[in-house]
Parts: sequence; C-alpha cells; structure tokens
Amino acid sequence: MEWSIQEIARRAGTTSRTLRHYGDIGLLVPSRTGANGYRYYDQEALVRLQRILLLRELGLSLPAIKDVLEGQRDTSAALRTHLRLLEQERERIGRQIASVRTTLHRTDQGEELMAEEVLDGFDHTEYEQEVTERWGREAYERGGRWWRGLTEDERARFQGVHEAIARDYGEARAAGLAAGSEQVQDIARRHCAWLSATMEPTRAYVTGLGEMYVADPRFGRNYDRHGDGTAVFVRDALTIYAQHRLSD
Repeated sequence: MEWSIQEIARRAGTTSRTLRHYGDIGLLVPSRTGANGYRYYDQEALVRLQRILLLRELGLSLPAIKDVLEGQRDTSAALRTHLRLLEQERERIGRQIASVRTTLHRTDQGEELMAEEVLDGFDHTEYEQEVTERWGREAYERGGRWWRGLTEDERARFQGVHEAIARDYGEARAAGLAAGSEQVQDIARRHCAWLSATMEPTRAYVTGLGEMYVADPRFGRNYDRHGDGTAVFVRDALTIYAQHRLSD
C-alpha cells in the first residue's frame, strides 16, 4: 500500500512542500516517483515520517533527526524507545495536572498545602528508571543524595560548568576542529572531570553516555542547541578520550 504526497501531507498536518524538502535533504525519500512527477510513499516511509514527527516534537533540528535515524537502523527498537519516552512524558504531565488540581482545590477551600502534592511531577527524579537500568540502583541513589545535599548556589554553579562545556563543544565544532584534536580533547577532559562529581568516569560509562547523547533527544538537545550536530561531535570526542585516557 502507498500514499500520494498530498495524502500524506494532509494526514500529517503538514505540506507537500515540507515533504519535498525532507526528500531533497535525504531525510524522507519517497518510495517512488510516478510518471506524472508525483511522489508516493509506502508503509516503510510512513513509519519513518512518524519517527521524524516525533523527534521534531522533541525539538530536534532536521540534521540532528537525520543523524538519529541513521544511527538507529532497528525501526522496532527505535519505536519502542519513542513509545517509552512518550509514556514517561504522559505520566509526568499527568502528575503535574493532578498536582495543579490539588493545589487549586486546597487554595479554594482554604486548606493547608502539602509540599509533596504541590511539587509532584516537577522533581529531578524523572530519569530514575533509566539511570537504574543503565548503571544500577546504587548509582542513582548516590547521585540523588549528592544532588539533594547541594545548596541552590552550588547547583547553579554545577550546571554552569556543564553549560560552559557544552558551549565550548559547540564553538569548537563550528570552528571546524576535529573531535580528536588537542583542544577538543581538553574539553572532553573537563567534561569527564565534571562527571566525576557523581560517578567514576570509566571507559564504558563515558562511551555509553556519549552514545546516549546522540540516541536520546532529551540529552542531545542540551548540546545541539549550541549548533546542529554538536551532540554527535560530543559523542565522538568522548569516545576518543575514553579509548585513550580511561580504563574500565
């Protein structure tokens, strides 16, 4: 089964011009082009478009989406990841909605507010399951204790260090420096030093983290906002650094 470009555009809430642009940049190539010049899309292309739209909603640029799709050849695995992210987001938003409703009700009734109800859904523990699965429960709990033990100023300084690192990666990539260059590897060294606040930066850990920056849009956009392709650049820099400087 296949659909014309007009049908796909209408059902996706976009335009034929947008779909043609996706094709021109190699992001969504039509399954075939008819004798009349119309572009047609089969089921495989339809699934790819769904993934593109999902990643666009997460704020990724088109070049970044192309990198993600090229790095995820297993469509079923990628869709399962998308589904899990959407379900997590739905759960988080559901908690926030319930929290606001409770706050509104208690305020209207003149009742005492409970901090755990008012702030539910707004905490930093949304990645608890993911961190636990990747690096163990102890790693999550250790990181959580460390974070909760910081003052607001200390948290701001810690985040500021990472922001400077991300910005320097973006500037280095824009300047055309290689991921393995001395300057970029020094940024990777600072990055690993920053990571060491919560976990020993082993070769496997840093390499896996770099891959996650590219595969998971939630993390990648922290770097790609300093220039499209920066998350990939960070992954490459960390991989090189880990292979040459770190041990398992």
